[in-house]
Amino acid sequence: MTYQKIDIHTHIMPEHIPDWFKKYGYGEFIHLEHHKPCCARMIKGDKVFREVEQNCWDTTVRMKEMDMTEVGMQVLSTIPVLFNYWAKPEHGLETARFFNDHIAHCVAQHPTRFMGIGTVPMQDMDMAIKEMERCVRVLKMPGLELGSNINSKNLSDPYFEPFWKAAEELGCCLFIHPWEMMGEKEMQKYWLPWLVGMPAETSRAICSMIFSGVLERYPKLRVAFAHGGGSFPLTIGRIEHGFNVRPDLCAVDNKEDPRSYIGKFWIDSLVHDPKALDFIIDVMGADKICLGSDYPFPLGEHHPGKLIEEHIQDKHLREQLLYKNAMAWLKG
Repeated sequence: MTYQKIDIHTHIMPEHIPDWFKKYGYGEFIHLEHHKPCCARMIKGDKVFREVEQNCWDTTVRMKEMDMTEVGMQVLSTIPVLFNYWAKPEHGLETARFFNDHIAHCVAQHPTRFMGIGTVPMQDMDMAIKEMERCVRVLKMPGLELGSNINSKNLSDPYFEPFWKAAEELGCCLFIHPWEMMGEKEMQKYWLPWLVGMPAETSRAICSMIFSGVLERYPKLRVAFAHGGGSFPLTIGRIEHGFNVRPDLCAVDNKEDPRSYIGKFWIDSLVHDPKALDFIIDVMGADKICLGSDYPFPLGEHHPGKLIEEHIQDKHLREQLLYKNAMAWLKG
């Protein structure tokens, strides 16, 4: 049976990850400790980070769960904690290549169920661009996943300019995922970095790319942002107002109204609320929202696409959200 759902926001990791912390003697590299059947501890450096289940690495389990929720295809990307942007560039490249090869292997085994997007060592532009080229040209990936900031540098930083240029020339789509949330250390209680920090972090990334003129200079870039665009859709009025009343602060690199960029990038559908779904469709455009579930993690939509399927009555719109918009982002 063919399921007409493409989930652009899913994460995967290899079942066995080298102990780079032991090999290199520094940092917070992740490896897995398989301490009981169907579960593993993610060890960050030499400390337990979180426990994960078999569906984080086992494609057979994933496909069974996809069938249970009628998901035809997952777009596989690495888990943001595995970006390793903080590592020495050559070590970041080694780990990125390892994760990219794993994703490519999963896709090669099940090409009708998975597509893959890669990760690159954004701490070094030359290495990042070379690995992006390998992902697109050799591994045949349509795109990459990037963090919302790179070692606290906003995506507006001029350092990344060669990367945007190369991505546009390659036709490489980009999925921006929040991580290393600003203010994270000040709000550890109540899971606030994930509940409050991530939506703000996503808006930070969108605004950085708009205000810096990245989306103006590279209009063919196909960029999607996680978690329904975070707080951006709800605060675009405030963002635009600030641009109008304080151009001396906001319009220093780009004179175009930030609202004019709506419709020029994609967001996923992960908002967990029917009214929020209606809102982002209205504000961001029905053709720029793709099904995204954050599978297989607790904060994701546990039945991918259920909100769309139950709430959206119009068949054409439902098809757009469930798979057609995803194909436009992935393939252009």
